[in-house]
Amino acid sequence: MDRDELEETLGDLPPSSKFIYKTLAHSGPMTLKALTEETMLSSRTARYGLDQLEDASLVDSSPALHDGRQTCYRLASDASGSGDGRGGRQSLVTVEWVRERLTEAERDDPGLRIVEADDEYDRGHVPGAVQIDIMNDLVDVEGCGLASRETFEAYVGERGITEESTVVIYSTEQNQFAAYLYWLFKYYRHTDVRLLDGGKNAWVQAGCPLTTEEPTVSRQEYVAQPADERIRAYRRDIEAALSRNVTIVDVRSPEEYEGKRARPSNDLPEARTAGHIPGTIHLLWSEVVDDDARFKDVTELEQLFAARDVTPDTETIVYCHVGERSALVWFVLSELLDHRDVANYDGSWIEWGNLIGAPVETDAEDE
Repeated sequence: MDRDELEETLGDLPPSSKFIYKTLAHSGPMTLKALTEETMLSSRTARYGLDQLEDASLVDSSPALHDGRQTCYRLASDASGSGDGRGGRQSLVTVEWVRERLTEAERDDPGLRIVEADDEYDRGHVPGAVQIDIMNDLVDVEGCGLASRETFEAYVGERGITEESTVVIYSTEQNQFAAYLYWLFKYYRHTDVRLLDGGKNAWVQAGCPLTTEEPTVSRQEYVAQPADERIRAYRRDIEAALSRNVTIVDVRSPEEYEGKRARPSNDLPEARTAGHIPGTIHLLWSEVVDDDARFKDVTELEQLFAARDVTPDTETIVYCHVGERSALVWFVLSELLDHRDVANYDGSWIEWGNLIGAPVETDAEDE
């Protein structure tokens, strides 16, 4: 089954089936009990979702190896789709993919919503795209907090998005704001959310049109799932990680990491202290993309992280100044390289660097 056939088949299934499909794609084979714990769906809803997937020949089942009395479910061998050449994942789409669906995107149809995730929307955006300004509207930078579930539901619903929508996100620069919004959608367990590889730069470079006309969209009722706390790190998680075998990756610029700067730009608040969390690995966030802002090849990405001992079995926390650059690295580790235990510290340095008595290392004095 190719990718288009897979998308068409999934599109006809209920939200529970889509959610279960995504869970199996990310976590691998699972029993019904494990699925209900992972997805927080009721047993009845999960069973219904699985039945629909089986009827569509998207999942296979067999006795669980550890307990033959239970059934283990996995994606059918022909149901992964051809994807985009990056492991068959559906988390990334190309400019061509979006261009082919522009007519659909420009209709007031919640089935597909294109989203620009920064504050440059008014200068020109992809036709049919709506704006979600994550940094100004859904992130409390000073308080290091994210929008509540209720706020998120109301905000995205006003932009014509439902929990069944295919949401394709892009932004300017290296697509870091899009990655941050993608992470937020995943935090509230949205089933089908994707990044436009290369973001707005790739769209413009391909000669595709921009418009300043805002689309008319009908407000929708959005019902979010309970937050997935596994992908979000808090201050307490950093404190605990300092005494455990947890890898903390600082993805900021060398100047920030070494303690020469307390913020990346004048657009963001300055932390009281400059430096980095002790024992962290430094990896510049922009190393995961090419000069054109597209993600590097999977093999190259694997080598990049393996060289720093960040492997698929590593429990990892990533951070930057407020969480948007680290979200791009979280996307690579979690969505492209299938690392299963990766969290983004959304408080990041703006929280840690303002704490009284928090341990901080700096390399500035070594110069």
